[in-house]
Amino acid sequence: MTVVDDRIAMADISTERLDEWFERLERMPVPEGIRAEIVGGNVYMTPQRSTHHKIIRRIERSIEDRFGMDVELLSDVRIDFPGHENGFCPDVAKLRDGAKQDETGHWHHKDVEFVAEVISQGTAANDYGPKRLAYAAAEVPLYLIADPYQGRCHIFTHPKDGDYTIETRVAFGGELDLTGTVLGLTLRTDAFPRD
Repeated sequence: MTVVDDRIAMADISTERLDEWFERLERMPVPEGIRAEIVGGNVYMTPQRSTHHKIIRRIERSIEDRFGMDVELLSDVRIDFPGHENGFCPDVAKLRDGAKQDETGHWHHKDVEFVAEVISQGTAANDYGPKRLAYAAAEVPLYLIADPYQGRCHIFTHPKDGDYTIETRVAFGGELDLTGTVLGLTLRTDAFPRD
């Protein structure tokens, strides 16, 4: 079995444990606007700031302009990814046409075509590290990090052997040429706010 197959098998095994964790989190008195996700078996809770939200809206709007309002686009919705207890809630995830939830109401990582994460100071290491590797292991063809602290976007493509083989960096203000990707669009970043 390959490393990628091992990671995918681990995701399937840990689903029940993740279900238990998320059920507990849902019962907790977590304030509105706080996002919880599990990365490598650790729970992370982060507030969503206005800068964060504005970037997410601009990404979603560009995708909806390209694919229409019926595009299967998720934000802060749990998707289990390969690796040890990875119940991620991506800022933006585009699913392939025809994707369906399973009998337990979960979306499957194999249906994810695109993920965007907007950096928060407390969880930036997750987005650049374990989440990037999990998205690559799941063979998500396009992963975008928008970093308002750096004022830069990182585009990761061509997943292979559990990591992305190509990274492109574009400063806020430039255009992200994603025409050769599953999105087939150009994403403007001139209105992305900075922190």
